[in-house]
Amino acid sequence: MSADWFRRRFLPGGPLPAPRPPRPRASPVPYRRPRFLRGSGSSPGTADASCRPNARPVRSPVRGRALPWNAGYAEIINAEKSEFNEDQAACGKLCIRRFEFGVEEDQEWLTLCPEEFLTGHYWALFDGHGGPAAAILAANTLHSCLRRQLEAVVEGMVAPQPPMHLSGHCIRPSDSQFVEEKGIRAEDLVVGALESAFQECDEVIGRELEASGQVGGCTALVAVTLQGKLYVANAGDSRAILVRRDEVRPLSSEFTPETERQRIQQLAFLYPELLAGEFTRLEFPRRLKGDDLGQKVLFRDHHMSGWSYKCVEQSDLKYPLIHGQGRQARLLGTLAVSRGLGDHQLKVLDTNIQLKPFLLSVPQVTVLDMDQLEPQEEDIVVMATDGLWDVLSNEQVARLVRSFLPGNREDPHRFSELAQMLIHSTQGKDDSPTQEGQVSYDDVSVFVIPLHNQGQGRSSH
Repeated sequence: MSADWFRRRFLPGGPLPAPRPPRPRASPVPYRRPRFLRGSGSSPGTADASCRPNARPVRSPVRGRALPWNAGYAEIINAEKSEFNEDQAACGKLCIRRFEFGVEEDQEWLTLCPEEFLTGHYWALFDGHGGPAAAILAANTLHSCLRRQLEAVVEGMVAPQPPMHLSGHCIRPSDSQFVEEKGIRAEDLVVGALESAFQECDEVIGRELEASGQVGGCTALVAVTLQGKLYVANAGDSRAILVRRDEVRPLSSEFTPETERQRIQQLAFLYPELLAGEFTRLEFPRRLKGDDLGQKVLFRDHHMSGWSYKCVEQSDLKYPLIHGQGRQARLLGTLAVSRGLGDHQLKVLDTNIQLKPFLLSVPQVTVLDMDQLEPQEEDIVVMATDGLWDVLSNEQVARLVRSFLPGNREDPHRFSELAQMLIHSTQGKDDSPTQEGQVSYDDVSVFVIPLHNQGQGRSSH
């Protein structure tokens, strides 16, 4: 019996007023759309649709506002799944400065050269969940983390072969031979910088959200051009593809509880306390019931890519570590992705079981050599959040690209218009180019990056 209950029940004056709910804490970063969308409105292609009930406008940069490489961009907010668009986008020029070694103190001091030494470009999509805060932080932070990580290794990137010691000291004459035997190249330093930048950004998001009392996470898909190569780094379920006249090439892989089942199960095997006795790490074709006790059923564990049979025990009736199939698969019944940024405070509903130990912030990085590719006029990269890929396959997107670009070669805004058309194709309208009535109720964000005549030779340094 609480004191408040006693006062309301027995003391004069009637019931006390209900306490005011606590005011929400301020977001670490105010909600906003990407800077390059300022002044934009709905796309011309959706003008007629905007008069219909439940229509959602497609937004693109205003004409005359060029993105790096004349890339196109478009986005649409979800169908009232949440109040805000949880996707965020960022793009710009990467300016990497050079660190040189001084002559004092046996070259232990670094002197920063004031001029830019290496330049590249950057495009990124962040798909938030649990609110937009993590995606906003990532859009404002990841490029700075990447620049710092690249500046720390830039001397090794521009050397004929990355040196064993960045200081220039040669401890052993055979050092270069060991580096060569390991097959270490300049692009490996860029890959390492991307991986470290994702990790650093994840830590920043964790600190900022904890300080503001907020929660949330996001996936991250990043494309970077540097020294004649295109790097695509992905942590989550967004996707990038290369579309050419006669080829469609995936540039990323999705990371979901299903695709990373064995890694997640192995973690639960090594640290069973993470499941707090509430879940089973084993996978079964369906969730088991009491009637299955004592029966031999199909199962698989962390060490298995195939299946086997086991006799069902009481512990097998617990909720599965990974449950559902395809887009419905969930980690601990909660999260649909297994990699991303944030989610430091995320717990299974009504428990103290944390999901963060099962999540990775490290991206998978794909490297595309632009010089070897020899891009043609209509070769592009399509980057999009999962709202697009929920309803369109790689091949469908490629068909739309090939049907649109040849007839619009003289239009300087064709790549943003292509991005708008791709989104329009997810809205289930009768005049959709796919004519299949498919509808995505999720946020959708799309970059279309042209590869032809983009100075694919070495960046300036």
